[in-house]
Amino acid sequence: MGNWMTTTAALWLVYQISGNPLHVGLVGFANQVPVLLLAPFAGVLIDRWDALSIVRLTQVLSMFQSATLALLTLTGHMTVPLLISLCLVQGLINALDWPARQALTYPLAGDRSLLENVIALNSITFNLARLVGPAVAGFVIAATSPGICFALDALSYVAVLIALAGVKIPPREAVRRLAHPLADLREGVRYAARHSTIRRVLLMVPVISLVGFTHTILAPVFVEKIYHGDARTLGLLLSATGIGALVSGLLLSLRVSPSGLDRMIVMGAAFNGIGLAAMSFASSFGWAAPCFAVAGAGGVLVMASSNTLLQSSVDHDKRGRVMSLFSTAQSLFPIGSLLAGAVAAAFGAPLTIAGCAVVCLVAAFVFGRGSPAREALHPRSVARA
Repeated sequence: MGNWMTTTAALWLVYQISGNPLHVGLVGFANQVPVLLLAPFAGVLIDRWDALSIVRLTQVLSMFQSATLALLTLTGHMTVPLLISLCLVQGLINALDWPARQALTYPLAGDRSLLENVIALNSITFNLARLVGPAVAGFVIAATSPGICFALDALSYVAVLIALAGVKIPPREAVRRLAHPLADLREGVRYAARHSTIRRVLLMVPVISLVGFTHTILAPVFVEKIYHGDARTLGLLLSATGIGALVSGLLLSLRVSPSGLDRMIVMGAAFNGIGLAAMSFASSFGWAAPCFAVAGAGGVLVMASSNTLLQSSVDHDKRGRVMSLFSTAQSLFPIGSLLAGAVAAAFGAPLTIAGCAVVCLVAAFVFGRGSPAREALHPRSVARA
């Protein structure tokens, strides 16, 4: 919830300071582009060291970053360059944190047969926060200021650190490899490229990451220019995205087998495109809210299904590296944010979203046509390219 409050507050704050959609895109870009560049190297570190200790460290660093955002905003010293720089700092932390969290999923599940349900439950809790956080942020911003959202986020890390202190999993023995880290990275990339299931997923995810979530970045533009709303309207729209994402998580939590997840990925990309297409024509909040929900449902269906398919397919000794490639694929979102901001500044937000819808629908068609006959999910039984 704290993270979503900060995301909402940062988007609102930068647009209020500058009034430029490009700056809104830059905030999203700065927050995640380090993941795109550095996550594969983080994966090598995670395969060598203890992922739980890494996550504990990243939470402490994130707490200080949020506290700095709060201090600068509440004292009136926040500027667009400072906000973008602090988002970049958080992106550097996320480059280590996100793949480490992904690598923890399997040992936390403890049983391969429970893995899909564990990932779905994680998606549900994440999207419950995504549902509540932006709505709370909208009302907090309207009543006080974005700085209060940043302060509440900083305080929330106390609860996170207490929760992490209570996590008990068998400690993983640190792996002291003789190979150079770059050799380990090459090995992980080759493994992913030769594994047909992993390769296809890692080609689909970046397309949806690039264009499927741009509506969340351009939401402040829609709210002010088209729906004539305020921070509360923004929070409710982003919460609508969370409702759709929550529905996807609940749907996946009812599944008992990874079989058929490729079809779920196709369905998710199609819903994503349909929601965005309808959104580009929405002229009021009442019309836009369900469009945001459908787009959110589709995007999360792609990401959660892809996560499960990867986790079910990868060899454990390469889990950190493959999941870091997944994090990298997901992190094309900031490139999409930057492009969406630039295109929206030139041609308007509705036309930008319409273009993103077309890309999602084409991706669904291509991925669906390329689906092979059902493959065994265990990595040793998957056909190699």
